[in-house]
Amino acid sequence: MSFNFALILFWLMVVTGIVWFADRLVFKPGRTKKATLALDQFDREVKTRTAVDESAVLEERHRLQERLLRQPGWIEFPAGFFPVILVVFVLRSFLFEPFRIPSGSMIPTLLVGDLILVNKFSYGIRLPIINKKVIDVGDPQRGDVMVFRYPVDPAVDYVKRVIGLPGDTVTFRAKRLTVNGQPVETVAAPDYFDPDRVAYSKQFTEKLPRGDGVADHKILIDDDRSGVISPDRFPFRDNCVYSDGNTSVTCKVPEGQYFMMGDNRDNSADSRYWGFVPDQNIVGRAFFIWMNFGNMGRIGSFR
Repeated sequence: MSFNFALILFWLMVVTGIVWFADRLVFKPGRTKKATLALDQFDREVKTRTAVDESAVLEERHRLQERLLRQPGWIEFPAGFFPVILVVFVLRSFLFEPFRIPSGSMIPTLLVGDLILVNKFSYGIRLPIINKKVIDVGDPQRGDVMVFRYPVDPAVDYVKRVIGLPGDTVTFRAKRLTVNGQPVETVAAPDYFDPDRVAYSKQFTEKLPRGDGVADHKILIDDDRSGVISPDRFPFRDNCVYSDGNTSVTCKVPEGQYFMMGDNRDNSADSRYWGFVPDQNIVGRAFFIWMNFGNMGRIGSFR
């Protein structure tokens, strides 16, 4: 997304909320007082009538009451939307947020067109807009699929897998991972057929070490790609050493930063190219595919 939807939603909530509260505290009491006086006047006038049709009088009184208590259009529209916008803002800011997968960098775990849900409180409760953590609930773990604000352009959301935690040393050489000096185990899996490219890629099950055991997930390796990395300039660039004709990289992950990679290893622009993801850029942990209009069988949780 190239615009800050959370900020837009926040200002919509503020504007509609001001109208809603102003109506409850100022305008509605005024309308009620005016209606009470008018209805009292109506009741006095009715008493002076002769041969009054009671049902007709009640109907007339009811229409008068509705007209006097009705919200003006400039209040009714925003005030009516405020509760809905408030609920959406709270859910989206503190609980769950939907995202759409726009590229193939996370194939085979996530496909183009997958609509995913992100848990916003897995890594702590954060204030919306400024994204400042106020309650520490947990931290990212190796193997998590994480949504974050792209460090180069924070208005854009990215999704990758957590490979390196603060303090880790990550090496990617010969299209294989080493974390803290220990090669990450990979087990060959059946080749993956990509219908968009009409081509097969080698598929492996990668077993990434994590605090509570091992995070196993599928990755793709494309032997037809050279694997040359063309890194940008980025913060803490001196923590990374590129070698073997820029086909290998070793990075020491700084404190408060994370090293991210896509599961489609030869078709992913990630931390090998643009550097580390700071903690303040974290959006949340992706955990569920709630829709894929092209493939309904994709719906469900994933690792």
